[in-house]
Amino acid sequence: MPVITIEGPVLSFEKKEKLVKEITQLASDIMNIPKDAYVVFIKENPYENMGQGGILISEKLKDKI
Repeated sequence: MPVITIEGPVLSFEKKEKLVKEITQLASDIMNIPKDAYVVFIKENPYENMGQGGILISEKLKDKI
């Protein structure tokens, strides 16, 4: 059973659905393993829980989100 873990920002339900569907299909095509064998985990991290260069991502993106 292949496991795919994706770690990133919080996503909408629709984006998670699309991500799981397309990542699973791509991995299945490349590895020649049936889609039903895959398990996908999405680990969401709010921007206030991530930092880059000593600054919270939420602060860097304050005017953009």
